[in-house]
Amino acid sequence: MEIKVRPSPIAGQWYPAELHRLAASIDGYIQSAQLPTLDGDVVGVMAPHAGHRYSGSVAGYAFATLRGLSPEIVVVVSPMHYPYENPLLTTAHQAYATPLGEMPVDRSALQKLDDMLFNKLGYRLAQVIKDPEHSLEIELPFLQRVLDKPFKLLPVMVRDQSQYVVQALGESLAQVLEGRPAILVASTDLSHFYPQSVAHSLDKEMLRQVEAFNPQGVLEIEQQGKGFACGRGALAAVLWAARGMGANHAQVLNYATSGDITGDFSQVVGYGAAVFTRSATVGENI
Repeated sequence: MEIKVRPSPIAGQWYPAELHRLAASIDGYIQSAQLPTLDGDVVGVMAPHAGHRYSGSVAGYAFATLRGLSPEIVVVVSPMHYPYENPLLTTAHQAYATPLGEMPVDRSALQKLDDMLFNKLGYRLAQVIKDPEHSLEIELPFLQRVLDKPFKLLPVMVRDQSQYVVQALGESLAQVLEGRPAILVASTDLSHFYPQSVAHSLDKEMLRQVEAFNPQGVLEIEQQGKGFACGRGALAAVLWAARGMGANHAQVLNYATSGDITGDFSQVVGYGAAVFTRSATVGENI
């Protein structure tokens, strides 16, 4: 059935459409990442979602932290850039497709999340067919190349970035994932179309909130005009979910702008990579 698999609307534009070229490109980004020592077990990551030629080298840092992992389920939370009326959305398809293959959607986990959100918010995830959203799909080839085993996907796209909504989403995700080997992915770019010097200032403040593991700060810093992230709601939701899953540490791994790639520093987009980890606390048996 046509509805079964979501075909890629961006392969060949946002990333290579040819399987071997895409695989080699992704592998190169991941292998080039020079990671610091990670503080504990990886619970989730933040990764940018521009075309791979612009942000792939930064995204490689985030996804390199997942090497050797075999989660049963991966949650990808992204913004929804298109004018759907619904506050929170997901796919109506049974699987996502990229040139690297298909990833089945975990319909059971999605139903649990849907029920929890209805109880908390009074409405459900809107299920959409053939959505054009790039910010969720752009992360999928990285996951397909870096994870050791096939996994199921739980995709969520955010339109309403208010704290009430995204905190409910994050806390519900933590409950749905309890007891399961899982990874969270927050898909977001940082500042948009400022001169490089201004972008650096805005992005530094947003990344400071990320490294402070402060989901409320991620939301507030944009309201104050001091920082910017187009997927701030997705990022905050993942931070709340990661906290609910025991994560207690965040590390910013890499940062760049589109100007660093194109050489045009007049109007740039910022890209950041971070990892959220769960480490043993004082007094805990190790």
